[in-house]
Amino acid sequence: MVSRAYTVAFQGVEARMVEVQCAVTAGLPAFSIVGLPDKAVSEARDRVRTALTSMAIALPSKRITVNLSPADLPKEGSHFDLPIALSLLAALDILPDDVVQNVVALGELSLDGSLVPVVGALPAAMAAAEQDRSLLCPAGSGAEAAWVGNTQVIAAGSLGDVVRHYTGQAPLAPAEPGEVSEPPQGRDLRDVKGQERAKRALEIAAAGRHHLMFVGTPGSGKSMLAARLPSILPPLTPAEALETSMIHSLAGLLDEGGISRARPFREPHHTASMAAIIGGGRQARPGEVSLAHNGVLFMDEFPEFPRTVLETLRQPIETGEVMIARANAHVKYPCRFMLVAAANPCKCGYLSDPARACARVPQCGEDYMGRISGPLMDRFDLRVDVPPVAFSDLDLPGGGERSADVAARVAAARALQAERFGDHPGMLVNADAEGDVLERVATPDAEGRALLTKVAERFHLSARGYHRVIRVARTIADLDGSETVGRPHIAESVSFRLASPAVA
Repeated sequence: MVSRAYTVAFQGVEARMVEVQCAVTAGLPAFSIVGLPDKAVSEARDRVRTALTSMAIALPSKRITVNLSPADLPKEGSHFDLPIALSLLAALDILPDDVVQNVVALGELSLDGSLVPVVGALPAAMAAAEQDRSLLCPAGSGAEAAWVGNTQVIAAGSLGDVVRHYTGQAPLAPAEPGEVSEPPQGRDLRDVKGQERAKRALEIAAAGRHHLMFVGTPGSGKSMLAARLPSILPPLTPAEALETSMIHSLAGLLDEGGISRARPFREPHHTASMAAIIGGGRQARPGEVSLAHNGVLFMDEFPEFPRTVLETLRQPIETGEVMIARANAHVKYPCRFMLVAAANPCKCGYLSDPARACARVPQCGEDYMGRISGPLMDRFDLRVDVPPVAFSDLDLPGGGERSADVAARVAAARALQAERFGDHPGMLVNADAEGDVLERVATPDAEGRALLTKVAERFHLSARGYHRVIRVARTIADLDGSETVGRPHIAESVSFRLASPAVA
């Protein structure tokens, strides 16, 4: 007799169903696992055997074979322990076979039989719901998985609890969703003195999810401005929160199963590797671009990142997804993020200050900013010079615009875009608009078109640059509450596109 249990194998955010088959047959005593398991899965036999022994369940002196089907799909991770144990218990007639087959299980077993939380409970629960099965997981993963409301989630503390639940001795109550974390109180824009143009660029970028680059001398406030971006971003919608949390679940970043409505803000160090930024490594984990999905990826000291790392950003910026190619699998993650970069104008940092610049001006700046390729620079919608703050501005008392006021305008602009793109799947904000939709919603009036044509010819805008100008202009018009894109909106958009040579 062959007993069956079910679990999942993760390929990106997709959870593929895996059938765990167990057969106990006559022959020399052995316990083997087949079906392309990795080292962690192969070691499950020792954890399962010891956990059953701790429950006073002795394995028979027979040949035990566990097959993970489909056999050509790589199986990685310790979450296969629990489904292997379930299929074995069903084969030994300890658990009803029909009950085990109606469950998708995942969890790691300790040697004493307790269940250890594992990553990926949220996408596993969604896969279980699609199969019309319940989910069985460790107690530490139950609050996370219970956010999928159309399937029952049973969270057990130990393998003994699982046996008592499915044999009717001590039924477990379904898990409850973890408390939603409120967006943390961000730093306020009022703290930034001066830099009104940079603040305006920050507002436009937040309203339309446009990519933004700050270039300025050390201490001018680039990082300070970027750190206040979360305080003006609207919270995640329920759909965005679930989508983002699935990625964070695979990375093991969900805090006690709670799903946050705050948009991700990732700020990797410039020594980060390509696998850390794009994703990859063992089990093809998501990188920073995917962890910033629906949020912000802030890259300070942008030219200091390795050139190969910077160039790999070009495709994810355009497509909103990243493909991690491996020898035995191709894993895809979503990555619709807002890229905010900050850089000094040159190696010494004082290109525009003759009194403090090094002796290699302007070669110093050309070499330093030359680390950023033209195609990558062309993908930034807004480029802003951040000059040093005057001492007279630093002495002024705080009285600038609060983040709450700016956030209200950003939220109103985002609401207009949500209504505008409601019938266009895959388009959420102006930065996503393309093709006929972009022409319909962002084509400027006659005066605006004349100005845009003149600028495009004079400064040789690329086709990408042309479309990014009108996308930003559409966002500026939304912030002004205007239905049409006019000459003032085009003019302001172009002013952020045609920055100083240090930025451009």
